[in-house]
Amino acid sequence: MLAQLGAHAAELFAQRIARLDLTPAQAGLLRLLDREPGRSQRQLAEILGMPPSRFVPFADGLEARGLLERRKNPSDRRLYALFLTEEGAELLSRLRGEAAAHEKQFCAALAPSEHQQLTALLRRLAQQQGLRPGIHPGYRSMRTSSTPTAGRPAPDEPRV
Repeated sequence: MLAQLGAHAAELFAQRIARLDLTPAQAGLLRLLDREPGRSQRQLAEILGMPPSRFVPFADGLEARGLLERRKNPSDRRLYALFLTEEGAELLSRLRGEAAAHEKQFCAALAPSEHQQLTALLRRLAQQQGLRPGIHPGYRSMRTSSTPTAGRPAPDEPRV
């Protein structure tokens, strides 16, 4: 049941954020850059569990859209530090609104106390499984395709 609900919730979320021209994987990277600005590409790839060779073209797509920027790292000029742009931060704000609406709609059958309890239980299960909060394990097998198709993520993308 947990897998069924997770897959269904991920599909609904992907459809919702396709209106923002984002895939769930792209949304996850925007959230990560907001929490951890200035990280190198290698560090971000490591956090996501992605090979760096896959991360670079993934980030390229968001940079081409003006949502993130690479800056020379002042402490090591061989590395680039990644940051959200102003446009990226604006889109992230809209994304947060969509995510909140998605969760409210998805959990409408629960009383507020039940929703809080479910969230706490899911966090505990994720921690027990060694999952990092906010990082979908699907990044480990993600390919570089990054364009939503008809409101759905590419079949090889993690649904975050």
